[in-house]
Order: sequence, then structure tokens, then C-alpha cells
Amino acid sequence: MELNGQKRGRRKDHFAQTNGDLALASVGDVDPWTAWAYKPRTISWASGALEPESSTSGDIVTSVKRGVWAMIAVFLGYCLLQAPSTVLIRPHPAIWRLVHGLAILYLVALTFLLFQVQISSSQKRDDARQFMKFLHPDLGVELPERSYGADCRIYVPENRTSKFKNVLDTLFDEFVLAHIFGWWGKAILIRNQPLLWVLSIGFELMEFTFRHMLPNFNECWWDSIILDILICNWFGIWAGMNTVRYFDGKTYEWVGISRQPNIMGKVKRTLGQFTPAQWDKDEWHPLLGPWRFIQVLSLCIVFLTVELNTFFLKFCLWVPPRNPVIVYRLILWWLIAIPTTREYNSYLQDRKPVKKVGAFCWLSLAICIVELLICIKFGHGLYPKSMPVWLVIFWTSVGVGLVIFLIIYRSGTAQGLPELQENIVDLSIDLNDSYYDM
Repeated sequence: MELNGQKRGRRKDHFAQTNGDLALASVGDVDPWTAWAYKPRTISWASGALEPESSTSGDIVTSVKRGVWAMIAVFLGYCLLQAPSTVLIRPHPAIWRLVHGLAILYLVALTFLLFQVQISSSQKRDDARQFMKFLHPDLGVELPERSYGADCRIYVPENRTSKFKNVLDTLFDEFVLAHIFGWWGKAILIRNQPLLWVLSIGFELMEFTFRHMLPNFNECWWDSIILDILICNWFGIWAGMNTVRYFDGKTYEWVGISRQPNIMGKVKRTLGQFTPAQWDKDEWHPLLGPWRFIQVLSLCIVFLTVELNTFFLKFCLWVPPRNPVIVYRLILWWLIAIPTTREYNSYLQDRKPVKKVGAFCWLSLAICIVELLICIKFGHGLYPKSMPVWLVIFWTSVGVGLVIFLIIYRSGTAQGLPELQENIVDLSIDLNDSYYDM
């Protein structure tokens, strides 16, 4: 027979273990200055239930909007307290639980957008475009699409204002800063220089592949190769890898805020809360074996698909590049990608026989797929030009070549070529570590 007190104690310990980090199960282990942030609290919502007269509104649209925002707030409040924790603990585990809730809301909104009225191709596309007005009043208006490859001359002698007008117009385009900051963020996420260059060149190939569908992808050779790959992408990757090198070389000795000797120490420690608790070096090793190659290749495909979705969603739903909705989506995706990349890399490095992918990985994959389905559904009739035959032959050859490579790689591994495999892995590690010698 067990005493009720002992049984309740075991249930309490099990609840603390399954609903949060073990380190957060006891508030006594937390610094006194930040202990308040680790205690659950009750939130009261001003719904007008206690004072109905003060909350009445004759506008049904306003009432519906308030109700939707209240639903979102309640759901995010629940996720803030009870959503599953991730491998990240900085600046606070609740922040990443909130990001988890935002990812679910984004997935639900995309699903609603996907199931709009299907009377005809143009009708359902217009319904989705008008739905975007609820997100921003400037949306729902047809946009002029700019082609960057209309005039590829570097020197324009007949232009009176500037002989290098084409180059200057491209340099002062908003996509230049987007390239730099985007690749800086990707470098911090992936932390692997060869893999970053594969993604950089891969996206330029995607632009070249779909240039017959999107005018934005119709770029000049010097814009694609020199400005994008060799300047913007390189600078973003270089800055990102130097950021990685800075955090990787630091010595982490975290002391509580209350134990800091002076005000400046407390301020620095507070700002340090927004930096990593420790910096784990990612080990992707795509050439470790055929299955690892497929796993890393799948990561690259998802990354490229998310980037392509940005341009296709913008084109199908009439969202201008400078609209805040584009910025919000990119920020949300970057926040989602941080725990996703960490979870996926931890999954690859885990040597347990039975392991599973984290929740953020499944969420990211679901969001990517639904975005792709929206692009396909609302893109019917927008792309009159078909893909050139030589491009179809090229990508078919690439796919067949990958399959042959994996078969040969698999048969070579099965026959026992450990020395060759170790040399290949060492080469990939040397390429990844080469930025330390810069």
C-alpha cells in the first residue's frame, strides 16, 4: 500500500518533468532577480463581462476583430505557459514557447487561406487577395512586376543622368540589403560554410530555373553572379561566420544578475541574457554516409523552398516587397528556423537507436508545404510560359546523377571503404573550419 502523500508527490514530480525543463521545475534554482519570470501567473482579459455597457459597439466588424484578437491572445498566453519547451533556454524558454504558438497561428491562417472559395481560378485568387486586406489596408491591389534583365548593359552611353544607370538601380534596390541580412542570418543558423555556399549557388539556380514564371527572377548575368553571389551573399556569409567565430571562441561563465558587483555589471548581464547560454558547434557532415547525405539535402531543399515561396506568394497575392507583411513573415520564419535548425542538428548528432525529430521541425515542414500549396493553387493561369525543354533535361539529369551517386556510395559503404569515407569526412570538416584561419 502506498500513502496518498507519496503518490501525489510522484505525480507532481512527473508533471514537472513532462511540462517544462527539469532546470525550471524548481524556482529556487533560478536567480532571485529573474525568479518572477519563471512563476506562472493568471491573466485577466478585458472582455467587458463585468461592465457590458462600456464595451458595447454597434459595429459588428469591430466586435469580430476584437474577438479574433482576443482568441489569438488567449492562445498565445496558453502557449507562453504550457507549450512544449525546446532545446533553447535563452533569453527565456517562454519566448520560444511563444514562437511555437505564433508558428501554429501562422499555419492555421495559411490553411484558412488555402481553403478559400473555389468558383474559378480567377475568383478564388481574387478572394485570397482581398482577404489580405485584413492584414494590411494597402494590399489587394495589382502590382507592376519589375524585370531586372530588360537591359543588361553595364555602360549606357545615351543616358544623360548616369552612364551606369542599370548598375546603380540594381545596387540601390531593396533586395540588396535583404540578401546581406538574409545570408548573415542563415550563417548564424547553419554555421557551416560549405553548406551555405551550396544554398547560395542553389538559390541562384532556382532563380534561373523559374525566370520564365516570375519577372523578378529575370536578372542579368552580372547581377546574379557578381552582385548576388560574389558580393552580397559573400559579405552576408562572411559577417555571419565571423559572428559564429566570436561566440564560439567566448568563455561562458554565467553569474546571476543579483551577484553582479555594480550597476554596469547588472546591465551587461541583463543584455547577455539575449545571447546564447553556450555555443554548440554544428556537425552536419553531409558525406558521412548516403543516409546523412539525404538528410542534409532535405534540409537544403526545405530552405530553398521557403525562399522561393516568398517570391511566389508575393506574386500570386499582390504583396509589394516593401510591405510590412513581407517583413513580418521573414522575421517569423527566422524565429522559427532558430529552434528548428537546433532541433534538426541535435537529431542528426544523436546516436541513440530510437530518436525523434522535435516539434519545431514538423511545424516548419508543415508551414513550408502549405505555403507551397497556396502558391500552386493560386498560381493557376498566371504562368503562360512553360519551362524550357533544356531545363527539364538538365534537372532530370541532375536527379538521375544524384540517384546513381547514392547507389554507388551505398554499395561502396556496404563493401567496406572506411578509409575513403573518413578522408571525405575529414575534407568536409577542414572546409567548414577554414573560416577560423581568415
